[in-house]
Amino acid sequence: MICCPEDREICEVLLRSASERGDHAKPLPRLIVSVGRQFLGVPYEAGTLEREGPEELVVNLRAFDCVTFIEAVVVMACLIRTGKTDFADYVASLERIRYRGGRCNGYPSRLHYFTDWLHDNGRKGIARDITAESGGIPFRKALHELTDHRDDHPPLRDTAAFRRMRIVEAACSRRTLHYVPKAELKKIEKRIEKGDIVAIATDEEGIDVIHAGFAVRDRRGLYLLHASRAAGSVVLSDITLCRYLQERRFRTGIIVGRVIAPDAGR
Repeated sequence: MICCPEDREICEVLLRSASERGDHAKPLPRLIVSVGRQFLGVPYEAGTLEREGPEELVVNLRAFDCVTFIEAVVVMACLIRTGKTDFADYVASLERIRYRGGRCNGYPSRLHYFTDWLHDNGRKGIARDITAESGGIPFRKALHELTDHRDDHPPLRDTAAFRRMRIVEAACSRRTLHYVPKAELKKIEKRIEKGDIVAIATDEEGIDVIHAGFAVRDRRGLYLLHASRAAGSVVLSDITLCRYLQERRFRTGIIVGRVIAPDAGR
């Protein structure tokens, strides 16, 4: 594991404070948004998981990209819901959500493609893809962004890792996915709840989504709570999700995930 003492401190302070406030009693969607807001202003940093050498679990609560922000918030919210406050619980839960089957086993075991992240975490009972039931339409897409840019990812210089990653991409490419086209968002946006994970689908070749965050709702519509490259930090967007999608042609629509309460079904 790779982390700094500050990461442990941030984690334990947040979890203990939530326990003292009795936040475990909050509904999970409200808890997700509440935890996400506590990270407002934390710097955006791309590639915090990328490094030379063997794959190790990276814990970094000092800077996020869009996906590591989602992972941190989901893990924190679920731990608070179950009353856990130990850093070791955070570490174990982070590994479970980030890696295929919940175990770090080399670079290809990391859930690099977001639809694969949703698929695997659906199997683990952490989050489920609700796009189809929210009015999404089916599509398939060949995913090959990582192996197309092998030189940009040092672990893929290893032939065995590269071949494993190609197998993963092929499996992902065979799945039928769903997305809500941006022209249809107004019709279905009431089905999206605060705290839902909203991923931005794209027509760019080789990749499924280009960004992700959490849905936040007010009387004007849906907004995105996310680690923003453009803003340079974690922010709550000042424009609606509809307008955000319309600003760029390659933002074709959304894929929606819903976090499953850890005590669901008990």
